[in-house]
Amino acid sequence: MIELRREPLEPARLLDAVRAPGCGAEVLFLGTVRDHSTAGDARLRTLFLEYEAYEPMARRELEAIAAAVRERFGADVRVAMAHRLGRLDIGEASVAIAVAAPHRDEAYRASRYAIERLKHEVPIWKKEHFEGGEVWVEGPGRCGHGAADHDDEGGFSR
Repeated sequence: MIELRREPLEPARLLDAVRAPGCGAEVLFLGTVRDHSTAGDARLRTLFLEYEAYEPMARRELEAIAAAVRERFGADVRVAMAHRLGRLDIGEASVAIAVAAPHRDEAYRASRYAIERLKHEVPIWKKEHFEGGEVWVEGPGRCGHGAADHDDEGGFSR
């Protein structure tokens, strides 16, 4: 299950999509809108966020990440991902990733791998509205990392 949606995310649907009799571990990651951000040493009060995406490419990239999860962590590892688009208020979930695997270690590692790849590769951009202004703060390639930079724990090797 891969979703880009303007309505609130439904984490239970993602978990239902990955649940399988051979999987003894389910991990759900939720990324939520927090009430602040930092710029250098300054702490800015966030009012709300807006997400935009190049949807056809974003879907393809999410599907590629799901395939990479299965290839890297095993064909019996299942993953579902959803990302919100449009305006999100403080406390709303912006991204959800559900992973089911036979064991907890691979479920945690697969979830971490999926979110790191999503954040760095999928063409979804975040505009942060804060007191005194607004700024685009993220997008694919922002940190200069590519898929080859992932280490075995699902993070980045640099």
